Amino acid sequence: MANNTDIDHQRRSVETRVVSDTESNDVASQLQHAHRQSQDEGSIDAWLAIAGSFLVYFSSFGIMNSFGYFQYLYLSGFLRDYATSEIALIGTMQLALMYLTGPVVGSLYDAYGTKYLYPVGALGCCLSLITLSFTQPNHIWQQFLCQGLLFGLTVACGVQPALTVIAKLFKRRKALAMGLVASGSSAGGVCYPIMFSRLVPRIGFAWSLRVGALTSLFCYTVAWCITKTDHTSKPLSSLSCLFDYSGFKDVRYVCLSLGSFLANLGLYGPYYYAEPFCAFLDPTAKIKPYLLPLINASSFVGRIIGGHFADTIGRLNLLYPMTVLSGLLSLLMWRSALNVGTLTAFVCLYGFCSGVFISVMPAATSQIVPDDKLGAQLGAFSSLTAIAVFVGTPIAGSLIKDDSVPGYMPLVTYSGSTMLAGGVMLLIGRVLHGRDLRKKW
Repeated sequence: MANNTDIDHQRRSVETRVVSDTESNDVASQLQHAHRQSQDEGSIDAWLAIAGSFLVYFSSFGIMNSFGYFQYLYLSGFLRDYATSEIALIGTMQLALMYLTGPVVGSLYDAYGTKYLYPVGALGCCLSLITLSFTQPNHIWQQFLCQGLLFGLTVACGVQPALTVIAKLFKRRKALAMGLVASGSSAGGVCYPIMFSRLVPRIGFAWSLRVGALTSLFCYTVAWCITKTDHTSKPLSSLSCLFDYSGFKDVRYVCLSLGSFLANLGLYGPYYYAEPFCAFLDPTAKIKPYLLPLINASSFVGRIIGGHFADTIGRLNLLYPMTVLSGLLSLLMWRSALNVGTLTAFVCLYGFCSGVFISVMPAATSQIVPDDKLGAQLGAFSSLTAIAVFVGTPIAGSLIKDDSVPGYMPLVTYSGSTMLAGGVMLLIGRVLHGRDLRKKW
């Protein structure tokens, strides 16, 4: 019996050493991976990937952020026979289709990377602008097909991979990196409206769009050349793999999705309607054409600064208060804007706060999503957002009672209330991560 006891003791000692060695190897492997990833975050390839993703956002999402210019141009004469809410559907269709195709494009990115997706995005973006240049006035179905449908179906092939590749490359400074990428859409929202407003009087609407198409093609080409990742192709085993909604089993993921849905219902109200509102506030205001570039420029700053502070204090810790503040700005400041100066101040402040929401939302979501499913589940997350952006802005437009400042008040209330409700839902999501709101999350 003594011999058996000694043998059992020796066997347990060997097993303990094996387990201990295995755990040590696992810890060492994790430390090596973390160290390697920390080094990768500062590598030239990582920063080139940010530059490439910035250019993709500039030339695709930036054009969508410029729709306020198209809205005003269409209302002024090109589509003067149609209601504001009908024209707004063109812009919201772009956003909705981009978010709806997100799950499929995200899964394709997880399988193949950016190699094939960027060319598809570039082709769709350029074809959309070129075909739009041949459309006729007061034939809104043509604008729907070219600007809404074609652009919306293909733009996700650029936008979704551009963000996901950065989410995989960066961990410690993820929010800042994703904020830098997202700021590309704000930069595009500043540059494209100014470019079009200067070119249209000189060379006409059609040729201005063709110049825009060439600009986008150049940006995509540079992005495709400089984005290098160690992505390993994993061909899809079946078509069902294109859709991954398993993230909705996590109640935190659900709360963030609902918060994003509610906030996006009213998010773009000021982006689309601040310029027409200014026209009724003061028809002679010289700043009117620059309100859209101003809100996008402020959003640019908010996305970068917000990304930096989100990495410092926690992404969710910054996300919900800035979303609430965006709603309060609409409810309090926009409603009381009785002169151009107050409206301009509102546009700048709202652009900054909403920019934080736009850039930090994906970073906050990605921290509860597995890396190997990042593209698919970030895409699935956008499914609810697609519905919100498609119906949200047209609903806001339909609430305009008449062409006057008081007539815009229902729109202002709607925009602010939905942003406020979204912020409250994001707060609930934060509490589900931990009740100590001082803890970094």
